[in-house]
Amino acid sequence: MAVRYGADAVYLAGTSFGMRSFAGNFAPEELPAAVRLAHDHGVRVHVTVNTLARNGELPALPAHLEQLNDVGVDALILADLGAFRMAEQYAPNCERHISTQVSISNYASARAWYDLGAKRVVLARELSLEEIAEIRAKTPAELELEVFAHGAMCVSWSGRCLLSNYMTGRDSNRGACAQPCRYQYYLMEEKRPGEYFPVFEDEKGTFIMNSKDMCMIDHIDDLMKVGVDCLKIEGRAKSAYYAAIVTGAYRHVIDAVGAGEPVDPVWRNEVEKVSHRHYSTGFFYGQPGQYYEDSRYIRDYQVVAIVTDCDEDGLATLSLRNKFSAGDEIELVGPDRKPFTLISPGFTDVEGNPLTEVRTPQMVFRMQLPCQVPAWSILRHAVALTPKPAQP
Repeated sequence: MAVRYGADAVYLAGTSFGMRSFAGNFAPEELPAAVRLAHDHGVRVHVTVNTLARNGELPALPAHLEQLNDVGVDALILADLGAFRMAEQYAPNCERHISTQVSISNYASARAWYDLGAKRVVLARELSLEEIAEIRAKTPAELELEVFAHGAMCVSWSGRCLLSNYMTGRDSNRGACAQPCRYQYYLMEEKRPGEYFPVFEDEKGTFIMNSKDMCMIDHIDDLMKVGVDCLKIEGRAKSAYYAAIVTGAYRHVIDAVGAGEPVDPVWRNEVEKVSHRHYSTGFFYGQPGQYYEDSRYIRDYQVVAIVTDCDEDGLATLSLRNKFSAGDEIELVGPDRKPFTLISPGFTDVEGNPLTEVRTPQMVFRMQLPCQVPAWSILRHAVALTPKPAQP
């Protein structure tokens, strides 16, 4: 979906050495197909090799790097100096990018990595626009600067958190964060077991470590002005729908701003139609603030079907994701296509038999659309979800 909806590069991980332990990662036999798919569409592939490796893991690293090199991966995202040096030896055809886990927050650090052979640095998420501009001014022009522009934020500096490991045994520095910063905390006095007292940072609530999500879609011009070369959208453990919608929105805004054209507000509205927490602008303009009332995601839309084929008359073949019926109001958005609303007509199965409702996930059906749309277009509808009350 990221490829289809306009990404210039996708970043992913293999089954080892990547900070994505609980995401669906690519097995060695799957990587060649992933690289081929991206390259067939002119999209680069960047693979994360950014865990903090232990001695016992290092013997397996050369073979992993060699495979990434041999299948045509364009860049490796690295955090460990030893792994960085090994990548130079075992993956000479891959650019070396420095992960945000390294917490590059000044021009001396960025310049040092460039001198060691880095092509790009992914800056710490805690930097302001002014600090990024100074880094750009005091580093070689050939060194590319990348920043996170959209996605979840961590309560700890560049993800260097020990809380998850301490509480759950899942190490955030090795890709297994359990996000205990999102938990609701209460105070229990030693001699009053089972009696919970709320913890308030202020009157708003008890989610005292809950971070807002970052969203910089309204400020692409400022990011361009300070000399950023690449914007990164966080996609770990996100859905294909999320990847499609957010990528498409940023693609259109970046293209419009780059061309000096007005930004169509429809694309700004798109980032509100994916699952997200309350948005902020991160640290780019100062402290982002936190949201104390809860840590729930805002989920106002649900995918109902994916278009797999559509003829010139608008007769579409679709794969179902969630049930819907004839007469429902739905929206359609697709690769390089603005969203539009329609009332769903009747359906037919693949044999042409009429249906008034489609219910079985992954079932294939046909529906008449008002115009031809590209494959991988998405049908969705608004949903009303009542959150469950928080429990101590």
